[in-house]
Amino acid sequence: MAVMGKAREAGLPLMKLVKLRGMPILQQLHLEERLLRTSSDNWCLINDGTSSPTIVMGLSGKLSELVEVKPVLQDHIPIIRRFTGGGTVVVDQNTIFVTMICNKDAVSNVQPFPRSIMSWSGLLYNDVFEGLADFHLRENDYVFGDRKFGGNAQSITKNRWIHHTSFLWDYDVKNMSYLKLPAKAPQYRLTRSHLDFVCRMKEYLTRSEFIERTIKAIGGQFSVKSISSESIDVPSVSEYVHTTRLLTNQEIQEACCTIQT
Repeated sequence: MAVMGKAREAGLPLMKLVKLRGMPILQQLHLEERLLRTSSDNWCLINDGTSSPTIVMGLSGKLSELVEVKPVLQDHIPIIRRFTGGGTVVVDQNTIFVTMICNKDAVSNVQPFPRSIMSWSGLLYNDVFEGLADFHLRENDYVFGDRKFGGNAQSITKNRWIHHTSFLWDYDVKNMSYLKLPAKAPQYRLTRSHLDFVCRMKEYLTRSEFIERTIKAIGGQFSVKSISSESIDVPSVSEYVHTTRLLTNQEIQEACCTIQT
């Protein structure tokens, strides 16, 4: 109650911060979906890395157009279809995830529309990377110069929205080979390959420094209260039907057959 009182006195909305380390991305996405749809609080989740390499697709992405299906099957790479829009990414222990889930009136001058939320996030991360690199929001990506290091996706409900980002602190070159060049690529990408298009955050700052700077920037707009993942009070996995799901081998094999025909 004291924290909420201080938040009201300062005129800042309360945001609950949960710091995670290595939570499997499927588990993280299930948690995010439950927080968006069943909680009335503002949340920030920071997950420092995930488990084994995993491909994560947007809600409406077409597997055969976005993923090199044969090597994915050969290497047993799991594929997840998440509940938000956006593009396709490969994530692993070198990906840092930052998620913000907010009530529509939590941030002044931010409307519950993709462009408004995206613009606000760009200003927030401009504070995070101030003095470190040539940071820009380019279309829907975070870039240093003209090279992408952060991919974003969103979902907006009647009263709430989520904006989550996967940051490439580092990446494995082989993982990038699982992705096709998307037909609807950002204009600034031109025809660059994945390796020519992305860059590594580790060339600019450490993992811990990035996380500390992010929390500090969020603290400029919210009264931040750190809590443990065990104290999150939302329905359990078994009590909630998630949109985010792991694709079956049959679905992946069918996509492979579609390409061949």
